Amino acid sequence: MVSESDITFLERCVELAEQALNKGDEPFGSIIVSSEGDILFEDHNRVSGGDHTRHPEFEIARWAANHLSPEERKSATVYTSGEHCPMCAAAHGWVGLGRIVYASSSEQLGKWLSDMGVPQSSVKSLPIQQIIENADVDGPVDELAEKVHTLHLKLHEKN
Repeated sequence: MVSESDITFLERCVELAEQALNKGDEPFGSIIVSSEGDILFEDHNRVSGGDHTRHPEFEIARWAANHLSPEERKSATVYTSGEHCPMCAAAHGWVGLGRIVYASSSEQLGKWLSDMGVPQSSVKSLPIQQIIENADVDGPVDELAEKVHTLHLKLHEKN
């Protein structure tokens, strides 16, 4: 169940996704929030330089592994503008992060890209729950998913 505070954190993720787009990157943004409700780390996509592992969810997993205890990682929540890809879901699971809340799903993104005629990725899209056993996941959030959709439309209008 997505709460009002979850919506506030997701709105920040959408802002980060827009920042990425404005910097010439794909529109994805993510944050990690402590069990006390403090934003611990945030990032946006940085794949335009050629390293396609520079997803914000992956950066969060790296940051958390280096800065949080296993207990703090487990009690934290990762918020993201788009559902984790398989690489990011695996990183999330490997470092033992807790709940995931996303604004738009991988299924939605796949449909949007297909509708825009964008070639399919060589990496298969899978729901987080198919990567992480017993994942605590909430999303998508319709009103924010539409904002994310608009960002992807803007990205592919440029290309």
